[in-house]
Amino acid sequence: MDKQHVLVADALSAAGVDLLRERSLSVDVRTKQKPSDLLAMISQYDALIVRSGTHVTADLLKAAKRLKIVVRAGVGVDNIDIPAATELGILVANAPLGNVVAAAEHTIGLLFALARHIPQAHMAMQSGLWDRKKFMGVEVRNKVLGSLGLGRVASEVARRAQGLGMKVVAYDPYVPPEYAERLNVELVPLEEVFRRADFLTLHMPLTPETRGLVNAERLALLKRSAYLINCARGGIVDTAALVDALQSGRLAGAALDVYEQEPLPADSALRGLPNLVLTPHLGGSTTEAQDQVAVDAAEQVLTALAGTPPRYVLNAPLLPAGSDLLLQYVEVAERLGRFLRTFAGTHLERLEVIVCGELAAFDLTYLRAAALKGLLTGIVGQRVTLFNALHIAEQRDLRVSEQKEDSCAEYSSLLRCRVTAGDRKWQVAGVSWQDHPTIVEVDGFWVTFPAAGRFMLVRHHDRPGTIGRVGSLLGAADINVSFMHVGRKARRGEAVMVLGVDEEVPTVLQEQILALPNTYWVKSLLL
Repeated sequence: MDKQHVLVADALSAAGVDLLRERSLSVDVRTKQKPSDLLAMISQYDALIVRSGTHVTADLLKAAKRLKIVVRAGVGVDNIDIPAATELGILVANAPLGNVVAAAEHTIGLLFALARHIPQAHMAMQSGLWDRKKFMGVEVRNKVLGSLGLGRVASEVARRAQGLGMKVVAYDPYVPPEYAERLNVELVPLEEVFRRADFLTLHMPLTPETRGLVNAERLALLKRSAYLINCARGGIVDTAALVDALQSGRLAGAALDVYEQEPLPADSALRGLPNLVLTPHLGGSTTEAQDQVAVDAAEQVLTALAGTPPRYVLNAPLLPAGSDLLLQYVEVAERLGRFLRTFAGTHLERLEVIVCGELAAFDLTYLRAAALKGLLTGIVGQRVTLFNALHIAEQRDLRVSEQKEDSCAEYSSLLRCRVTAGDRKWQVAGVSWQDHPTIVEVDGFWVTFPAAGRFMLVRHHDRPGTIGRVGSLLGAADINVSFMHVGRKARRGEAVMVLGVDEEVPTVLQEQILALPNTYWVKSLLL
């Protein structure tokens, strides 16, 4: 068998290159290649390792006749055409864990820099000054560290903070209480973290829900003596609000390692503030972290070339031949997971996947992974795929189980997903109807509607006039209803109304609907 060849197209720690060569792979390190030169040579390689400098385009992938995997030695994969790779059967993976400890340690370093004014004191000494009173600091012992997020980096920060004698409180609506208890971290509501924190540190992914989360209103909840540290994503903090809080003395100080625009512009309002510490995205910049990222990338290559899917693959695997039915239900499962994320998005503890009918003949691994993908996307910082979904669930103590039943009462196949979140269970069932994902049951109410589009669901007591009152409120707000279905268990009993709407239903209007007689809850969602 011919030796397999690996191309390293961007700078990579020798630890990764050496590991590949120790396993008898032929490794060429050719960095800073012109796109045309890379295109000419790529056909001879079985694996490609890049960082952010090399753009892996569709044309490059098409020319890579032997290529089995592209690995990004790091987290971000914006420079890789993942859809093109998936279409060509080429795996794309990254190395997301190598810099976890480095990022945690940098957070703690910034915490001390703020507490003891170390950067400012250093600059004063370099200028020939000696002013001890100006740089009076505070101890971190017995202080409260507030963490927004309790993922991998945040957990490492919490352990280190506790070793310094700090009390740790956190807001993370997506981790079960048992996980926080093992870390000796107190889970509290979002606003309470702001009110209690002496040092507030951010460890959340940047999503539409978290963008601008730290705004003027929430900064005003912090103590005037508090400090803010952000080593997560720049867009989580409203820059203008932070600058105002620092300039007005509303906030004692802040330290940033990440920014909405990188590199940080020379004329940024963040520059020059005396109570602000800035570092140029150094969270993962340690020798050990770079070695670990390189080793992780090499291990992804070795696993793929051995014929096994790597742990951190980012594009969907090919399904087994003859599995058209399973393929249809993979999409159904992901839509059901998205639905449950909207309904039960906090303190997720367990996901149950239940199938009946013809679908029970298949291995349910893909369905479990697809349901998790829909459930966890946007909750965790990393990209969730069919390959890594089960692993991510395991990391977050989210238990996953499956159940098979031979026959279905109404359908040839049916998929039901049930989530336990705190003291509440939510469930939804779906089918593939004319090759389209279709929801047929919500929380025990049989109601059929397409699993795509914008909806509003209203659980109510079935009484005359209820549907009309809801429709009148929507009409008065100029919100068009495309369809309406009602599922109920008994005449004049509890029911679920599903309305397809063309526009988003504002929160204020949802509250008005909830205030109607006989209405129990209102949910708005987009699938």
